[in-house]
Amino acid sequence: MAEFVTVGEASEVPEGEVKAFDVSGAEIAVARAQGGLYAFSDICTHRHCNLATGGELDGEFHIECECHGSMFDIRTGEVYNPPATEPLETFEVREVDGQIQIGA
Repeated sequence: MAEFVTVGEASEVPEGEVKAFDVSGAEIAVARAQGGLYAFSDICTHRHCNLATGGELDGEFHIECECHGSMFDIRTGEVYNPPATEPLETFEVREVDGQIQIGA
């Protein structure tokens, strides 16, 4: 079972938004889509651009990297659209008492 780390308030990630948090030196993005929270590496596997600051959620479960258009499924990390070929790492995430917690 993962040990969970509190990273911020749930209100910091409204529906349709994504925000990055530092978790033990790793940049982890948290997105809220379709009422759920999803956590994944904030760094695109193609050219290492930040997804939270420049990426865009498509209204469903995909985030597009602003650098070259790679798209990833925020639920699984899988590549949805190249040029990236490697998936993002994903993490357990939960909301407890208004706080976002990520499994480290």
